Amino acid sequence: MARQISPLCSDTMLSAAGNYMVICSFRGSLAHGLNLELGETVQILEKCEGWFRGFSTRKPNIQGIFPASFVYLRTAVVTNRGQYETVVPFEDPIVTEVTTTLQEWAILWKQLYVKNKVDLFYKLRHVMNELIDLRRQMLSGHLTQDQIREVKRHITVRLDWGNEHLGLDLVPRKDFEMVDTDQISVSDLYKMGDSMRQRHGDACRVPVPHHLFVNLKSFTYNTIGEDTDIFFSLYDLREGKHISEKFMVRLNKNGGPKNPEKIDRLCALFTCFLRTGRMLLNDSKKGPPHVNYRRPYGCAVLAMSDVLHTISELKEEKDFVLKVYTCNNENEWYQIHENIIRKSSTKYTAPSTNYGLIISLQLLRGDTEKIRRENPMIFNRGVAITRKLGFPDVIMPGDIRNDLYLTLERGDFERGGKSVQKNIEVTVYVLYADGEILKDCISLGSGEPNISEHRSLVLYHNNSPRWSEVIKLPIPIDRFRGSHLRFEFRHCSTKDKGEKKLFGFSFTPLMREDGTTLSDECHELYVYKCDENTTFSNHALYLGLPCSKDDFNGCPNIPSSLIFQRSTKETLWIATQLSSTKLTQNVDLLALLKWKAQPDRVMEILGRLKHVSGEEIVKFLQDILDTLFSILDDNTDKYGPLVFQSLVFIINLLRDSKYYHFRPVMDTYIQKHFAGALAYKELIRCLKWYMDRSAEVVRQDHIQEAMRALEYLFKFIVQSRILYSRATCGMEEEQFRTSIQELFQSIRFVLSLDSRSSETLIFTQGPQLPLRQTITNKSNCMQLLSCNALRPAPLSAALLNSFPAIFDELLQMFTVQEVAEFVRGTLGSMPSTVHIGQSMDVVKLQSIARTVDSRLFSFPESRRILLPVVLHHIHLHLRQQKELLICSGILSSISSIIKASSLETSVQEEVEMVVESLLDVLLQTLLAIMSKSQAQEAVRGQRCPQCTAEITGEYVSCLLSLLRQMTDIHFQHLLDNFQSKEELKLSIFPRDWNVMRLLTSNIIVTTVQYLSPALHKNFTDADFDFKVWNSYFSLVVLFINQPSLQLETLTQSKRKKILDK
Repeated sequence: MARQISPLCSDTMLSAAGNYMVICSFRGSLAHGLNLELGETVQILEKCEGWFRGFSTRKPNIQGIFPASFVYLRTAVVTNRGQYETVVPFEDPIVTEVTTTLQEWAILWKQLYVKNKVDLFYKLRHVMNELIDLRRQMLSGHLTQDQIREVKRHITVRLDWGNEHLGLDLVPRKDFEMVDTDQISVSDLYKMGDSMRQRHGDACRVPVPHHLFVNLKSFTYNTIGEDTDIFFSLYDLREGKHISEKFMVRLNKNGGPKNPEKIDRLCALFTCFLRTGRMLLNDSKKGPPHVNYRRPYGCAVLAMSDVLHTISELKEEKDFVLKVYTCNNENEWYQIHENIIRKSSTKYTAPSTNYGLIISLQLLRGDTEKIRRENPMIFNRGVAITRKLGFPDVIMPGDIRNDLYLTLERGDFERGGKSVQKNIEVTVYVLYADGEILKDCISLGSGEPNISEHRSLVLYHNNSPRWSEVIKLPIPIDRFRGSHLRFEFRHCSTKDKGEKKLFGFSFTPLMREDGTTLSDECHELYVYKCDENTTFSNHALYLGLPCSKDDFNGCPNIPSSLIFQRSTKETLWIATQLSSTKLTQNVDLLALLKWKAQPDRVMEILGRLKHVSGEEIVKFLQDILDTLFSILDDNTDKYGPLVFQSLVFIINLLRDSKYYHFRPVMDTYIQKHFAGALAYKELIRCLKWYMDRSAEVVRQDHIQEAMRALEYLFKFIVQSRILYSRATCGMEEEQFRTSIQELFQSIRFVLSLDSRSSETLIFTQGPQLPLRQTITNKSNCMQLLSCNALRPAPLSAALLNSFPAIFDELLQMFTVQEVAEFVRGTLGSMPSTVHIGQSMDVVKLQSIARTVDSRLFSFPESRRILLPVVLHHIHLHLRQQKELLICSGILSSISSIIKASSLETSVQEEVEMVVESLLDVLLQTLLAIMSKSQAQEAVRGQRCPQCTAEITGEYVSCLLSLLRQMTDIHFQHLLDNFQSKEELKLSIFPRDWNVMRLLTSNIIVTTVQYLSPALHKNFTDADFDFKVWNSYFSLVVLFINQPSLQLETLTQSKRKKILDK
């Protein structure tokens, strides 16, 4: 018989408030028992002799008793004490969110089955199981910080997916956690919701690096009984060239890897097969065992467009079988892949079986570090990395390379008295200046070790062979100068015991006399005669000879009697492509770096810098900058303007997306390597000279470029001044401050200009920097002026775009108040009209927006100075209903900053400024937008561009932010503005933005509480105003009846959240 449990007596009870998790279900069949389910959370009110009394957080109105051993204590904190108090456990907030969300989903999940939504039912079950597993990982306590962040990312993706498909509320997040609405501005909350909605609707496509993982599984064609070299590479048919380096696999005669360690590492698509062995497969003659020839065998092609479509959604490898085709005519071996792609079936032979080369492919997304982290099993197998041929589209700093790609294109050779054509093999060597063969400086492809010599493939009986073999020469930079390539030609006879007989050679230096490297193009090399007895022991005997026609023109006096005679009817063609971060092929760049050798050509050399390619400039960025400032120090008056122009050119080059990643390199140079202590004087002088003459020119290309480079020009100016101050203990400080003040006067002058005149800007030698007039036709000039007046001034636009970027540099030399005064004067010099052209209005407001978002604006001392001028420009545009979207963004930023600074004493003063300047016009703008939107919908059935729901939401959030920070003295401004209750009926925010709707309701309640005393005081008795009171009660009725507050229609968890507020 079960033991009778008596009710707990009050005199034996001890207080034990806490938060517990149910670890075992309890039926509660005894008197006063409380039913509990596994995983439920209970709150304890009292305890006595192994029993607790409390309630479940799911049903807080039902209290009862249960065994203490059935629950587990969790540390927690109680918030909002009272009837609607909430117990928040001390655990990661995202774990708590997963727990409550799964509880809510469990009910809806069962309803999906009842409603026959089977597909979503199974998908949701899968996601719920994933969330349970991820939650378990979070609670394990064994994850690193990076792993925790990654798990949180996976959790939030699944939570947002489930909420969206179940029609639940979107959860605004920051760093994967729900935001606290009390600690964030309304505008920021709106932006979070809007960005989430856009992300779920039309996802933004961000370029992501892709990698193709290739695994060779078997080669069933290898029945020829000889070693085989297999080369993989990517080929672009449209461009007609390879786009990747080669991946090489060497198989033995049994079809396995020659290197036993490479089993299960044959991972790298055009595929080329070369066999190593006899000249002819059906040759019964057996030559010396050491004599082998690299002979063409077959080719396989796989169209990547179809493959990528197949594997793009797969997370594992997929197998593919490639047929290996053989070439009908060896003379066309160099283009067999193109013939196969174009299906020129008469030029190749199809295999007799469907079996062939079996590979598996997998597409990996993300940068190299990411895929290494996510696919450790692949990289633990010793996978070979095969790079793109040449430099990537985006050159990253720190990517040190010195690779020369050599292509053996073709050759023309004489028959040499033989009855048949030769079997020609080319051996390639890389030799240093002393004649030593450089070891391991030839790479046939990733996957195999480098070699010291390369033997080309041999085409049978062909005096004009076309090889098109590409090899990579990773030559050390310190060995590049003085090194040369030597190509030795041998006839591989099928007779005479299979010997290879030397009959000629070619060569080419890797660097020219002027210090530049071999150019990226096809080179036609001379062939010199020699015989088998030639040893090349003295390489100087041939290095003095011309290696090509261009080299011959540079050697006018060549003696007729030479050890090596050129074969005039024989030629070798090679092509080179250099991918080096340390060597250059550009004569102009080399002349700049060695300017001291030609001091009389310095001005010409500086002028030709703009003809140097961007790739060459970023490779030698630090060396070029050092050279420019060295030239500036040498003769400031003579070279200063040209150095300034060159510096502007380089700075603007780094604005290109291809070289944008080199901006940190420039920053590092300025901070750690720049040594031009006197440079700031000339940079300020040149910059001011440009600005002062901006009113006199129409062709302003040079000036615009200087304005775009303003950020880094100021970085150089400030760092130069810091270096000078350190060296001189702060001398000439007053002169520097004066020069900056004068420079800002010139900036304000540029922004205040209303007209331009026709003139071309040209720097000439001399300290006075005079301009050369180039006006030749007065009528043409007038026509240019009139055309220019119709479009926004590009000079002012360039200046405004760059202007906010200089604030941080100025803060290193001036106080916050001083910089704020500079900025206020500049912003105040802009035209106070909105009729200067829509494009210019946008540029002006964008500059103001960046000013508000800058670090300068975060200081209370600067906000007190800058806020009035910012509000002035916003007020002008709101009054004219111009550029509403940008204005709302600026207001949102101001609201966020004021909210973040709410504890500072100056905040109320700032709120007062905003209210006095913008409250009236903000209300009028919002009402105008909403009214115009309704009118457009009624007439045209669609909204006009500036009256969309997005703009309405922006301005409602701005108004709510302002209302939230106002005090009772500000609310008097509201009473006369709500002239119609129709605007209050509009549903501004989407149905699933519950957090935003609750915060809006909270602000409305607070606002009404402030308004009520004012209404009683000013609009009762003799001053009774029916219209005001009618609007007030209409607001109350609309507020009470809004669907988001109808608790009986909401889920239990949502109802609890609303009551907690």
